[in-house]
Amino acid sequence: MPLLRIAAAQSSSVPGDVRENLRRHMPFVRAAAAEGVSLLLFPELSLTGYEPPLLPHHLLSPDGPVLAPMRELARRHRMTVIVGAPVRPIAGSKPAIGAICLYPDGSGATYRKRFLHTGEEAFASPGDVDTHCMDLTTERVSLAICADTVHAEHPRWAREAGATVYVAGVLWSRAGYAADAALMQAHAAEHGMAALVANHSSPTGGYASAGMSAFWKPGGALAITAPPTGDHLVVAELRHGAWSGTCMEVPPPAD
Repeated sequence: MPLLRIAAAQSSSVPGDVRENLRRHMPFVRAAAAEGVSLLLFPELSLTGYEPPLLPHHLLSPDGPVLAPMRELARRHRMTVIVGAPVRPIAGSKPAIGAICLYPDGSGATYRKRFLHTGEEAFASPGDVDTHCMDLTTERVSLAICADTVHAEHPRWAREAGATVYVAGVLWSRAGYAADAALMQAHAAEHGMAALVANHSSPTGGYASAGMSAFWKPGGALAITAPPTGDHLVVAELRHGAWSGTCMEVPPPAD
């Protein structure tokens, strides 16, 4: 039996339709549960799409009623589920770009994007917490959101906090994918951490998403990449001290 399985959901989002996007998330959770996954990561702003002007209209929290069905699935399947959503800032008047963590015991937490992408400051406030870590069996997982990964100090902070796995929900475009992926590979190599990325499967916010969600082993070797389009689950497995990866298509929810 594997010691640990974690996964990235390469999913699509409808602009500003939180309930429809939650419905689209459900098949990923069920597919991950069937694979024995302990942590499932969705892309940046997966519940709204990457639509910065819409951030103040869809603020979510881990214990809010909208996320009750997802909290129940996380509890039922004993899985940590991390979804992307606008959240209230700790400081500042603008919303934050958040990753909401729903834990198997029914509790939740929020990580706020520490470093904003150029232009996001018009719509969002940056987070003020450098790392957000979770312990899974023998591994410590540290969370990032998209532009966090561009700043060398962010993965360094993760490693200094004891992280062995660095996971990022992102929107990586076709134009920027090669450079962004090279940075994640470099972080895995420099810090000896595994690295997992969940990217959008279709265009969002005016960007042509590259898809190609991926997992790199500690040291930087690429283990698995999803196709450029379509909804897929990228599963990373740790067994006998060695990581490997697989990818599977996830069918859309039934109407």
